[in-house]
Amino acid sequence: MRIGRREFVRRAAAAAVLGRAQAEGPGATRLVLLGTGGGPSPKRLRSAPAQLVLVGDDAYVVDCGDGVARQMARAGVSLSRIRAVFITHHHSDHNADYGNLLLMGWIDGMKAVDAYGPPPLARMTALISEANAVDIETRIADEGRPPFAGLVRPHEISAGGVVMEARGVKVTAALVDHPPIRPAFAYRFDTPDRSIVISGDTAPSPALVELAKGADVLVHEVLYLPAVERMAGNEPQAKRLREHLVASHTPSGELGRIAAQAGVKTLVLSHFVPGDDPSITDAMWTAGLRDHFKGKVVVGRDLMVL
Repeated sequence: MRIGRREFVRRAAAAAVLGRAQAEGPGATRLVLLGTGGGPSPKRLRSAPAQLVLVGDDAYVVDCGDGVARQMARAGVSLSRIRAVFITHHHSDHNADYGNLLLMGWIDGMKAVDAYGPPPLARMTALISEANAVDIETRIADEGRPPFAGLVRPHEISAGGVVMEARGVKVTAALVDHPPIRPAFAYRFDTPDRSIVISGDTAPSPALVELAKGADVLVHEVLYLPAVERMAGNEPQAKRLREHLVASHTPSGELGRIAAQAGVKTLVLSHFVPGDDPSITDAMWTAGLRDHFKGKVVVGRDLMVL
């Protein structure tokens, strides 16, 4: 299949960056935005929410929106490299492919993996085997694959604090404000050479600011209020949808203040709401940011490597 020049250049650039990260050894950390669109419905312009933190040869996945395994393949990262998966909260755009990612990872040769997230993560993990029993049993018998049982070790978390510390990586969680879902978390990755914070879904949150203090990179969700009215107007439950979006997400005008308070070096916009409106320009997403934040600002794109 032929691909366009723009896609060829994008893939080549991503491969070069990922290759450099591997060449730089265990201390090299890279962030890959696998999916940057917010909301549960499939989108033309952006994939569902998912991020990848690469530390040397180890891959850490944050959120598992629809299509996350394919996005990893497009980024050139084998699922066998996954060491841990983190779920920020249980909205379907963040966990819909949790089970599928782990099943595909098993097929791809993935070794033991730890999974972290709010309850009922343990029950969800157990149900992967039940839902896919025919496929798993067939592949074990027909292809000689190892057992799936015991491959994934779930760790349920209900409060902030350090949730993982291994292989030179420390991950700290903070409770954020995303009503009506509770608990909902942001995660901070401290690696040998970088600190990366991923907000998850949140309204402006002091706990998120505290978690992100002095971080190299803050990946933060963003809501563009002028377009919310248009988007909500096309829904039968428009009033309730608008109320939810405004109460549980962060308007673009707030992001500069949040990044400045946290003192981060780079602010990356992601989880765009609306995520499928081509009329919203980068300038619209970042309007007003420079009134408060003087660091680097990145408008995220799917498969962007930072």
